[in-house]
Amino acid sequence: MPRKSTYPTFTDQSSLCLQYLGRCGGSARLCHINFSLSVIQILVNQKKVKIKNTGAGFFVELDEAK
Repeated sequence: MPRKSTYPTFTDQSSLCLQYLGRCGGSARLCHINFSLSVIQILVNQKKVKIKNTGAGFFVELDEAK
């Protein structure tokens, strides 16, 4: 019987990232997010989040155009 992996997949991490952003009011500083850049890139590619440069830093925001 094959073993299940105990490591979370990118899908699990991306849903956790979306939940985190929802709890933060829809946006958070990129440097304060503890998710890997590949998870954030997957969400950007799926057009679920967008990266915004405010001049004071980069923010990850939930994409409201759903």
